[in-house]
Amino acid sequence: MILDGGSAIVTGGAGGFGAATVRRLVAAGMKVVVADLAADRGRELADDLGDAAVFRSTDVTSEESVRDAIAAATELGPLRVAVIVHGGSAARARIVDREGKTYGLERFRKTVDIFLSGTFNVMSQAAAAMVGNEPLGSGQRGVVISTASIAGYEGAPGQTDYSAAKGGVIGLNLTAARDLAPVGVRVMSIAPGTFFTPAYGMSEEDAQAKFGPGVPNPKRMGDVEEYASLALHIAENDYLNGEVIRIDRAQRFNAR
Repeated sequence: MILDGGSAIVTGGAGGFGAATVRRLVAAGMKVVVADLAADRGRELADDLGDAAVFRSTDVTSEESVRDAIAAATELGPLRVAVIVHGGSAARARIVDREGKTYGLERFRKTVDIFLSGTFNVMSQAAAAMVGNEPLGSGQRGVVISTASIAGYEGAPGQTDYSAAKGGVIGLNLTAARDLAPVGVRVMSIAPGTFFTPAYGMSEEDAQAKFGPGVPNPKRMGDVEEYASLALHIAENDYLNGEVIRIDRAQRFNAR
């Protein structure tokens, strides 16, 4: 798909994965809405990119908020790409701890709402906007790229809420691609392994020393640019549809 001249929206666009993806899409000739709740970082990124990007404060769990962000993208040009890479609180807690206490239904609901319901909210509204585009080669009108996780396949202890939400994103992917095939909108998902982002709350050197040795090959945490490079390739390659791509360097979790 030709990206030059089109617009994109990246939810979580001010974060590690998101900001790297925004910059890649801008370099490919797109105008991008940086959709995030992190206003300072979002505005700073948009200002740095000039006329090629705008920031919109966006709550992915709100239909109205997402609608406004997508409307901002369509004002920049035909919406061709939506990358859903927003984060949220995912602190670890076992279903029942050693004291017999559960983390509770409210936390489970909140995690699923952010990572799964939020993904559907952005996906459905972005696809609805893409339907109005003039088709490009192969009849394509746009692509939605969600972000799953290897935790959706095999999560670590303490990740039941997060693993359930990301497993839902994985399950959504193929069916959504089939739903949207008649209107020329592709759906893909990326499932990252252990990547370094500012969310770790420590220096990259410390994070690499702690988590890098657990990665098979190459023996390091992933770089956000590697995620962004894959997202850009998916956007450009019309024959990628309905698949979840693991980008995890053969990482698998061994329960302990």
